[in-house]
Amino acid sequence: MTQRGQEKFFKSKLSNGTAVVGTHIPYLRSVAIGFWIKAGSRNESPELNGISHFLEHLAFKGTKRRTAHQIAIEMDSIGGHVDAFTDREFICFYAKILDEHLPKAVDILSDILLNSIYDPVEIERERQVILEEISMVEDAHSDHLSDLLYQKIWTDHPLGRPIQGFPKTVKNISRQDILSHMERFLASNNIIISIAGNFEFPAVIELLEKHFENYNASKKIPPHPVKEIKSGLICQYRKLEQVHFYLATLGLKANDAQRYECYLLNAIMGGSMSSRLFQKIREERGLAYSINSGNSQYHDAGIFSVYAATGTKNYLAVLELIIKEFNDIRNNKVDETELEKAKNQLKGLLMLSLESSESRMFQLAKEEIFFGKHFTLDEILESINKVTTPGIKSLGSKLFKSQFYNLALLGPIRKNKALEEVLHS
Repeated sequence: MTQRGQEKFFKSKLSNGTAVVGTHIPYLRSVAIGFWIKAGSRNESPELNGISHFLEHLAFKGTKRRTAHQIAIEMDSIGGHVDAFTDREFICFYAKILDEHLPKAVDILSDILLNSIYDPVEIERERQVILEEISMVEDAHSDHLSDLLYQKIWTDHPLGRPIQGFPKTVKNISRQDILSHMERFLASNNIIISIAGNFEFPAVIELLEKHFENYNASKKIPPHPVKEIKSGLICQYRKLEQVHFYLATLGLKANDAQRYECYLLNAIMGGSMSSRLFQKIREERGLAYSINSGNSQYHDAGIFSVYAATGTKNYLAVLELIIKEFNDIRNNKVDETELEKAKNQLKGLLMLSLESSESRMFQLAKEEIFFGKHFTLDEILESINKVTTPGIKSLGSKLFKSQFYNLALLGPIRKNKALEEVLHS
């Protein structure tokens, strides 16, 4: 148990092996609790792509004790919020409630996770909902483009497949497929329960034991290993007013020793309105309305990417300017003032996130998933402060190489020689 002021961190296991992590924050009136299953879209076969996301949808459609309507009514009656999401490496079911209603939230979440009936009628109804969701993603240019980028970078690997699945795979997923997937991956040794807010940890453990006492472990299934990223280009023609594109390169895995350098590199490159790309491409030249950078990090792989939306006459110029900034990071030290600004920004965002029980719950779970330990605020701040300008340059030299560059474009253009030349310049 560690302590920061009045806050206390706890870590334990239920009798069946389920990991539980929590932070007691007595000055809050809310509690956020999440049930995290360490299996996402990268744990799916090609034929069942999208089944984890399908399962997440169906969990709210009725249990042995509650109808879908009753789940909604019970949460609304206590002013709570319940939701779920699927990622490439996990599924999360979570709730945020007033502290006095924690037992009700645990009861509902555990019922959803352990007792969903997966009614055939609901499966067919939700199948149509998911197909509509896939269509919506295809209409959301940046989301669709992100899927294209992943498919190009990780061709023939589960990480490259869309979380929501393809229409053809979603149409073929059966109820038996869902039940078999549940049996394979949703076991006590594959779950993390994370909780943050105003609660008493011993009471929570006792409460969880009652719900999970018959939930057992199963054989762990390791994910497919990831191969090194290679350069690639994908261009999908579509009649749009703008060209949307992602330029991606090698990134870091979630627990890499240089992860704080990568967080700060992102802040410097395109993580805010004061970042290099936003200032030089949007503010100084007016070449794009949307431009930003981001990190995607997994257990054994990662990508660093830049997204931009610009006119058909400007996309090559914007691409050249992005690569120019990549090269500048590789070849020159970041100014100390610029690094200090990025550190203050990162620390400020971190401190603000600590005011939310929901954000704290997410942070605890991801620490346990990727590191198996908790980091105190002081430890995180110290790691940020330790980053140096030579460290940023070293990381840039590692990541910003044309041999790793992948470009995905969507808009009224086709592959051309100029694109190839810029990408490999």
